[in-house]
Amino acid sequence: MEKQVVKNPVLIYTEQTPNPETLKFVTNRMLYKGTADFKTEDVAKEWSPMATMLFGSPYVKGVYFCNNYVTVTKEFNFAWEDIMLRLKEDIKKYIDNDGEIIKDGFAEAMEKLQEEKGGGIEYSEDELEIVKKIKELIDTYVKPAVEMDGGNIEFKSFDKGQVTVILQGACSGCPSSTQTLKGGIEGMLKRMVPEVTEVVAEMG
Repeated sequence: MEKQVVKNPVLIYTEQTPNPETLKFVTNRMLYKGTADFKTEDVAKEWSPMATMLFGSPYVKGVYFCNNYVTVTKEFNFAWEDIMLRLKEDIKKYIDNDGEIIKDGFAEAMEKLQEEKGGGIEYSEDELEIVKKIKELIDTYVKPAVEMDGGNIEFKSFDKGQVTVILQGACSGCPSSTQTLKGGIEGMLKRMVPEVTEVVAEMG
């Protein structure tokens, strides 16, 4: 007699983020190891069947995956109370049916893109040391806090004292991200790395 494989039910709960337009849907499954940010349906169609499914709804403006959660940014003319349960249901059903979340090769393709975008800067040996220190501080202290809020931050470049970071997920377009950036991240980096004079952000 064949043994029935009992699948654990997909559990989902929502968490608010500092960005009122963005909600975090946390699941009991690993969705994607790493981070994947989809700002447009075109990129989603190329790389993420699940993000494409979500973009099929008129109220979805952005989709961001990280480990066991997906962060959805809505169009501002919709209210969460009208769409949250529907989104929850769509996400649950998709994961339940073992739908593909991110296609293979996505991380490599994005890495290549990043290199093309930020790869024009040649660092001297001294600068390389500074960059290493900045990256370590961001990865250790900033990233985990930002991930809790359903977003992501990536180091992009260091040039004449200016650190450029890329904000993704809930952080992108979030009203409080400027405050976090200037008050928190810039303050910490200036203290720990005296060569840093300011931190600016680009939206991922």
